[in-house]
Formats: sequence, structure tokens, C-alpha cells
Amino acid sequence: MDSQDFFEKIKEAELILVGLGEAFDGTGLLGQDPEYRTGCGILKEEGLSWLLPGWNEYCLRQRGDKRIEKALERLDALLEGKNYFGVSVSTNSSIAGRKRMVMACGSTIRKQCAEGCEEALQIMSEEDRAALESFYCGLAEGKRSGNPYLPGRCPKCGGKLVLNNVYAENYNEKGYLDQWGLYMKWLQGTLNRRLLVLELGVGMQFPSVIRWPFEKAAFFNRKAFFCRVNDKLYQMTKELAEKGCGISEDAVDWLARL
Repeated sequence: MDSQDFFEKIKEAELILVGLGEAFDGTGLLGQDPEYRTGCGILKEEGLSWLLPGWNEYCLRQRGDKRIEKALERLDALLEGKNYFGVSVSTNSSIAGRKRMVMACGSTIRKQCAEGCEEALQIMSEEDRAALESFYCGLAEGKRSGNPYLPGRCPKCGGKLVLNNVYAENYNEKGYLDQWGLYMKWLQGTLNRRLLVLELGVGMQFPSVIRWPFEKAAFFNRKAFFCRVNDKLYQMTKELAEKGCGISEDAVDWLARL
């Protein structure tokens, strides 16, 4: 599918279902950086995987890499004036703030109790961000230095505070459930309407959130068209081969180039 055909699909669609995948975490862009890989190793060995989303964002900022932001800006422009809803399994906070986007895996914009107490779910403060920035600076030098936990304590159990994302041992899903409810109501109204399903950079880490439900939505809708963009997992299922296309490209680069 060339860009002109894609623009026609956007124009014709009554509804657009968007899925943003792991490609928007930036790990593919950072994967060749030895400092980044060393930091990831330290966090995983120390049981601090909940810090990985922030570490990804820190390293992207240090590199001055704006490709993800440019891709998201291009997506916003494509969706302007359209009836759409988006689901993200990326934890990149650049995605947050959009009214019609649910971040099912969390991000770096909230903190939670390490034990999962709902009372501790809060928006990150400047003090919280400064504490993490200091920790990541040390991590960039290949070492763990200082206290990695966020300032304060859980008001219920007195436990430590961590970032609210799926990599936390006791992930508090309350942060996205209200938005998920709106998404499910929207999805119910897509049947037998001209639906464009746009899946961007979605891998197999969380297939039950986007990949499988999106395939199901397209399969049961006679008027749906499925566009899957992925540099490796771009293949379409046999059932969707006649009503979709797979594009073998990096989703971030593809979107930014449109």
C-alpha cells in the first residue's frame, strides 16, 4: 500500500481504531547503545524493572531523538476531525494526555504503592521527576547510586512508591480502567461501519491487549480494513488477508514519513 492509498483509506473511514505498540517505547532506537543496555541489565538484576519506562525516556532525551514525538504529531494530524479511539501498550509518556487514547500498560506519569494499594495512585510531581533524573544519571555511568524509589510513602500501608506501569510487581490498573470503559463502549459502535484498523509497531509482548482483539474486530466487521505496520511481525492472518495489508517497515519511521 502506497501513501496515497493509505490517505484514501483514512478519508473513507467512518471510524478509526489505532493501536500503538512497543515500537513507541524507543527500545529499537536505543538497542545498539551499550550504556542503555547496561542500564537495562542493572534494573532487571536489581528487581527494578518498573523503572525501565523512565530509563527509555531518559536515554531518548539524552540522545535528542525526536522521531517518536514527530511520528505522534503526524498521527494526530491524520486523525484530526475523525471519530477514532486508540489503545497503547507502549509506556512512553509522550502518548499520554490524548482524550481518546487508553494506555493499558501505564507510563511514567503516575506513581503507585509498590504493594498495589489503590490509595497511593497519584500524578508524578516535579520532586518525583527530579529524584528519578538523579538516579538515571548514575545509571548512565553504569552503576546504581542512591535510592531508586519515589519520595513519600503509601498512605495506607506505608510502603514504597514506584512508577505506575505494567513492569511493577503489583501493577495498579486503576489508572487506565475509566478510559478503558470508554474505549469498550466506542468499540461496540463500530460493527458494520466503515472501520479502519491501524496497528502500529505492535509486537507479541501483550497480544491480548491489541493484536488479538484488533484482529477480532476486523474479522467480524464486513466493512473493516486492517493495516498492520511492523518491521518484523507485519504478516496478516489468513482470515484477514483479503481485507487488510501488512507493511514491513518500522512503524515510527513509516508514520513520521507519511
